[in-house]
Amino acid sequence: MAMVESLQRAIDFMEKHLLDSITIEEIAKQANISPFHFQRTFMILTDVTVGDYLRRRRLTLAAQELSSAQYKILDLASKYGYETPEAFSKAFRKQHGIAPSEVRKGTGKLQSYNRLMIQVNVKGAEPMNYKIVERDAFQVVGVKRECPCGEEANGSGIAKFWGEMNENGTADKLVQFINGEIKGILGITDNYNDEKNTVDYWIAAEHIGEVPDGMSSIDFPATKWVVFEVHGSAPIEIPNTWRRIYSEWIPSNGYEIAELAAVEVYIASDPYHPNASNEIWLAIK
Repeated sequence: MAMVESLQRAIDFMEKHLLDSITIEEIAKQANISPFHFQRTFMILTDVTVGDYLRRRRLTLAAQELSSAQYKILDLASKYGYETPEAFSKAFRKQHGIAPSEVRKGTGKLQSYNRLMIQVNVKGAEPMNYKIVERDAFQVVGVKRECPCGEEANGSGIAKFWGEMNENGTADKLVQFINGEIKGILGITDNYNDEKNTVDYWIAAEHIGEVPDGMSSIDFPATKWVVFEVHGSAPIEIPNTWRRIYSEWIPSNGYEIAELAAVEVYIASDPYHPNASNEIWLAIK
């Protein structure tokens, strides 16, 4: 359960420094893991980004202080890291659904995001099917897009990217380029940007040979992978499997997660089918 304890230390650090300008490097240091690994773990276990969590908590505390009528809106905007009262009011309304001035009047309802407590239950009752694969270096080719994540996605993120690639024929074209060991279209998440709240997302395929026109490539180094089977409709079971990997499998096994992009492999022709079979590839060390 060391992972749970280290994540809680990082969360406690965030809570202690909610009024400070803290970086993801400082937060991840409390958990003794890299920013890359911390962001991925935090998002999978909590369904929010670190930036979203900090913003929600700050605006929750700001609402409590507004209710007490001890602070001016201008002072609270500065206290919680907003450059102008207008920026503060916009963020406040987005979270709570009402303006700060309405809180002063005692009208409307507020949303409280409470302090997060990580509790991971190592159940193990339901088996997870996986295999360990040693692979030499390999190349994938495809299309990359910087996608918003967390609260900022608003329908313009990864799902929209997949829709466009399916509609314009790029996904079908990638199928023709598959000639490596991984027999499926790949969804690859990499390079979380804390300031912009975005990730680099690739729709790609393993390909041996020259990079096709109009596409880019990623070279994965030789490493060890754990490959998890995912059965069921992908939009439901892929996220469920990720949560089980981080809440059950990792705490129960002696592997560390490598600093490589996560790979989802869409093998089924219809990933929405209730009997679809797909995979998650996670680099380990």
